[in-house]
Amino acid sequence: MDAYALAILIVGLALLGAAWVPHLVKRNPLTFPIIYVAVGALLYTLPLPLPPADPVRYPLITEHLTELAVIVALVGVGLRIDTRFGWRRWALTWRLLGITMPLTILAGLWLGQAWLGYSVATAMLLGAVLAPTDPVLAGDVQVHAPGKGGEDSVRFALTSEAGLNDGLAFPFVWLAVALALASAGEPMDWGRWLALDVLWRVLGGVAIGVLVGYTLMHLIFRSESEPTLSKSGEGLAALAITLTVYGVAELCHTYGFLAVFVAALVVRQKERDHDYHGVLDTFAQQCEKLLMALMLLLLGGALASGILSDLDWRGVVFALVFVLVVRPLAGWLGLIGAPLATRDRWAIAVFGVRGIGSLYYLAFAMNHAAFRDAGELWAVVCLTVVLSILVHGLTASGVMAWLDRRRRGRRFRTTKGDRGN
Repeated sequence: MDAYALAILIVGLALLGAAWVPHLVKRNPLTFPIIYVAVGALLYTLPLPLPPADPVRYPLITEHLTELAVIVALVGVGLRIDTRFGWRRWALTWRLLGITMPLTILAGLWLGQAWLGYSVATAMLLGAVLAPTDPVLAGDVQVHAPGKGGEDSVRFALTSEAGLNDGLAFPFVWLAVALALASAGEPMDWGRWLALDVLWRVLGGVAIGVLVGYTLMHLIFRSESEPTLSKSGEGLAALAITLTVYGVAELCHTYGFLAVFVAALVVRQKERDHDYHGVLDTFAQQCEKLLMALMLLLLGGALASGILSDLDWRGVVFALVFVLVVRPLAGWLGLIGAPLATRDRWAIAVFGVRGIGSLYYLAFAMNHAAFRDAGELWAVVCLTVVLSILVHGLTASGVMAWLDRRRRGRRFRTTKGDRGN
């Protein structure tokens, strides 16, 4: 069988499914990610000449594929947020970034050492890669298209968190890399980590996102010459924003994830009522669905190819505890005192989806340093991601629909009471 022709066929079917399956399962507990992981696992059990789906053996390919999926998702996330940027308006986001994410990293570090017996470097990496809420797989709990509403506190908090914490988890991944290199004999330079990996890469990423975002915004909406990009109706500019900003940020040794999200947010905040935002969002979502479909098929293939073979019962317990206890508890603690209904607080705390970003960070770290128990670490992270896909996928749409009904009922009662007065 011609392997190339087979790959073309599978990609074509994946594209078709990416457009069709979400509508097919709209009122079904099964979700697009669950179905695609299962299909990927099935394909890789058949005697077909498929490309290898082994991130342990091919971490560089894994890094670049997942990297592309994440940055495309980040630009889509930034383009969909209607809430204007501001300290008070984004208070829930700061709580999730400043309290929930560090607590999640510390929990992963502690459990990795105390429960799984990992070294400090490996345990730090485990906590860092599992801390971010994923922008790729969290579509069911994210805000709606630009200008379409649906930006309640739960959806806004989870969407904005997913946009920013992928970049802000990076310093801790670099810390794990530095600790691994130190264990191999290289000196540990805490000053360099703080100055370069924390301050410069974070602040530089934000600055590049703002500057390049404003430049692109003017090119898209405010060019003096005709026709402007915004009048062309071409959604390709969404991909241009993604690649341009990411390339500039990475060449400047800053965090490209952070820069891409900030740039998309800057573009969204200007000319807010322009229809072109919808065009950009549609194109970004189409690219995101394609890449997500391929990533999920490969994840299913990795499961069928034995990525979990190094897993023991301790790793299974860790994955269950991390998804069902660690993130919900850390999220709840981070939101103590926030002006939220209890049900909204629990929804934000629970639906911190683990996903493609975790696989990217793990592949990235493996390409920069040698970690002990690498095979087991891959198994634990992949199991945690799959468990999150199952648990959150089967419950998110139902819970969000229930929350929406409660909000509509509360608004109706409030309006009725006002009329009665």
